[in-house]
Amino acid sequence: MKEILKHVGKLLVLLILVSSCQDDDNTFGKIIAPTNLELGYEIIGQSADNPNGDGSGNAILTAHADNAITYKFIFEDETSVSDASGKITKRFTTPGIHTYTITVVAYGKGGVSTSGTIVVEDILSTFNDPATTELLTGNSSKVWYVARDETAHLGVGPNDPNLPDTNYWWSWWFAQPNEKGDSETENCIYTNKLTFTKQGNLIKYTLENDATFFNKAYLSLVGESGPDACAPFDVSGVKNVTLEPAESVVAEEFTTGTQMKFSDGGFMGYYIGTSVYEILELTENRMVVRAVQGNDPATAWYQIFTTQDPDGPVDPVFTTLAWSDEFDYTGAPDTAKWNMETGGGGWGNNEVQNYQATGNAVVSNNTLKITARKESDGTITSARMTTHNHWDFTYGKVEFRAKLPTVGGSWPALWMLGSNYLTNTWPGCGEVDVMEHVGNDLNTIHGTLHYPENSGGNGNTGTTTVDDVAQWHTYSAVWTADFIKFYVDDTLYKTFNNSPNVPFNHDFFIIMNVAMGGTFGGNIDAGFTEATMEIDYVRVYQ
Repeated sequence: MKEILKHVGKLLVLLILVSSCQDDDNTFGKIIAPTNLELGYEIIGQSADNPNGDGSGNAILTAHADNAITYKFIFEDETSVSDASGKITKRFTTPGIHTYTITVVAYGKGGVSTSGTIVVEDILSTFNDPATTELLTGNSSKVWYVARDETAHLGVGPNDPNLPDTNYWWSWWFAQPNEKGDSETENCIYTNKLTFTKQGNLIKYTLENDATFFNKAYLSLVGESGPDACAPFDVSGVKNVTLEPAESVVAEEFTTGTQMKFSDGGFMGYYIGTSVYEILELTENRMVVRAVQGNDPATAWYQIFTTQDPDGPVDPVFTTLAWSDEFDYTGAPDTAKWNMETGGGGWGNNEVQNYQATGNAVVSNNTLKITARKESDGTITSARMTTHNHWDFTYGKVEFRAKLPTVGGSWPALWMLGSNYLTNTWPGCGEVDVMEHVGNDLNTIHGTLHYPENSGGNGNTGTTTVDDVAQWHTYSAVWTADFIKFYVDDTLYKTFNNSPNVPFNHDFFIIMNVAMGGTFGGNIDAGFTEATMEIDYVRVYQ
């Protein structure tokens, strides 16, 4: 049997006394400060073979002091847990082996307290889910709203491991589209605005609403009773969100396997007495969560959220073809539409190709071929072409239909750059990468925005996969004053909330190129001779 190692010790204790003009307080009785505070911890799964634990990141924390009524555990991530028993289980979720310092406050009568610190050393957490962080926050900040136009945006069902056919969906009841808007006592659920923000290694969360929609079992918290209803409730303050492995009875095929835990009583708009939400489904613009009701472990509630503000501007439909190149001619690219850039020097990314004015971009059989080629002297040539001063535009839908090269080290891109790049140097001018692909990460498509504080490797990026990039696919971006949305084959995979604070509200121009190697392209295949991106058309709708 593996031996659990337990660490218990008396630590530096700070005694904080509440002064009074009387020896005894007639309200609280005799005030006695907690003394002899002892703190300890056990790392779950720790043994001689696993000195850092079982990888769950779980530790049992204990506190005991004479004359203590309750204890508060305060963590480095600004979260805290209060418990009268002085014994809690804490999951530390930063991937890898880390050491954490916890402050513990023991409270006695009248608020008098004693505090100390304990250090949990070298605990291992193997859980890591950067994809959920990216989708939840957009690697920056993202706002979510109740998907009130969807059937079952709110629903309820059983939480019973013996009901596999009904344990993962709203089998008891679900709301019809906008159903709660029919009642003045319930429609506050549609005013919820949930903001998730990535801040370093943390996820921060705020909730805004006109009032809080309470499950009837919790209306007593605000001095009311009756059926579910809206009531004033203070939801201010920033909470932390911790991602961790889901602990539920949902079958693996019906969940992402990740749950969110909100600090300080945080919740997702509908008050059901819990701060833990399992993510069943999460895409760039849609989220389905499941939560067990706090005072009824046999009941699970479901909520659906969207990034589309139901009260915000309606997505514009760009249908007027404003500019295009259909490549229905033969020879060099049309000089009335395209500039051919030349030069090398790595282009800021340590790329190895030299761009040529002719020979690497040719139109034939109704398509444009941009080819990166290894020349007889060992150098690599390619082409980069732009519409600058031929077609510069603000807002619209830009669409490319293309086949991409699959050679290791190839880095084709279909993108846009701010037209003021000479006077407002990159990244201040803004960059919108509608499509980037690298042969060393086959079939992964990147849609990225570069701007101040989000440039280079810190770009605001979303990804999706396609079956075969060497076949025809359509890559597009819809750009408005409110958002920039990225699509592959008309399927949305990334939404960026545009604003006056970022440089995406002025003229941009189109760029197409095939780079080789560099910081993103990576190692070039030893047998490389050429890599071609083939473009059927480029179109801009407004």
